[in-house]
Amino acid sequence: MLRGKSILLGVTGGIAAYKAAELIRLLDKQGAMVQVVMTAAAQQFITPLTLQALSGRPVLTDLFDLGMESRIGHIQAAREADLILVAPATANLLAKMAHGLADDYLSTVILAATAPVIVCPAMNHVMYANPATQDNLRLLKNRGVHVVEPQAGELACGEEGQGRLADLSLIVETAVRVLTPKSLQGKRVLVTAGPTWEPFDPVRFITNPSSGKMGFALAVEASRRGAHVDLVTGPTNLLDPPFLSTHRVKTALEMDRVVRDLAATADVIVMSAAVSDYRPEETAPQKVKKSDRDLTIRLIRTPDILAGVGAVKRADQVLVGFAAETENLIENATEKLRKKNLDFIVANDLTRPGSGFRCDTNQVKILDRGGQVDTLPCLTKNEVARRILDRVETLLQKVDHE
Repeated sequence: MLRGKSILLGVTGGIAAYKAAELIRLLDKQGAMVQVVMTAAAQQFITPLTLQALSGRPVLTDLFDLGMESRIGHIQAAREADLILVAPATANLLAKMAHGLADDYLSTVILAATAPVIVCPAMNHVMYANPATQDNLRLLKNRGVHVVEPQAGELACGEEGQGRLADLSLIVETAVRVLTPKSLQGKRVLVTAGPTWEPFDPVRFITNPSSGKMGFALAVEASRRGAHVDLVTGPTNLLDPPFLSTHRVKTALEMDRVVRDLAATADVIVMSAAVSDYRPEETAPQKVKKSDRDLTIRLIRTPDILAGVGAVKRADQVLVGFAAETENLIENATEKLRKKNLDFIVANDLTRPGSGFRCDTNQVKILDRGGQVDTLPCLTKNEVARRILDRVETLLQKVDHE
């Protein structure tokens, strides 16, 4: 997600400086090139050699280093960065940034930079709550600096409060979001995900193996592109993604009600949930006890949520469906595309390895109204989500020009 991006990582003097090592690894895993700049205080907590070994680049520390500064290296470092990320950011560094001080390598690079800046404060909770620190943060936010707020919890000093460095996965996600073009800015996107549970007593239900990963990937990618995203999900083991609205439901009836409420104002609706087609006609109020007799349960249809949305779809809305099949993939997906009034449908063959439920990958075919079939290779679900939303954006551009 950060492939080819140059990130200047500033590390300042707090106990959380040791976490910079893991942060470099996570950024590298996403394809970023990391250039580390350390303050003198940061070097008291973790050595430049450690971060140099992990980043593969000399760590910048000294404004007066004759070798590194022979070509005004701090200006060059500022210009080469696609993003400046300071983690952890001390109260001292925030104060320097807010008031334009440049007395070491990091503060000088930041003052000379034109790239977006993210700061991740980490300090004692009283220092963080101090009006001076809060005023500095407000100043920085007003200037367009992105702030990843610290978490509450036990601090290194033994006290409790808000001051812990934010979770590293949230910091990386913020970096991805800042560097993602806001091509869906101003759009409202509704995504459904996961399975539904249709109970026949308080402890048993009918469901399917959907993990929700595809829908969550779509929701996160749309949010990164600047859309207001509503994610309606059945029961999954996935955590609510940051920066978007997650609506948790269990049954098809619950999902239908929430989707109908949200669909009217959505510009894009992507229905990737694996909704149960049938539910028990009756739900026993207590657990059905095992006996020597067979048990018969009458099943009735659940609401066809996708068909309901398609029936009232506006001309300026984009509606995307999914088809998971074990046979006659193209024929069944084409029929669903037509009957449900979809703009396009994403079809995957559940019999293929690495495709379908509980996988991190998918191998799909995308069918549109014109009969075109686009066959994608086996990709991660995150990459499939990007391909789907690229196609959605193309359709939205056509709608906006009509």
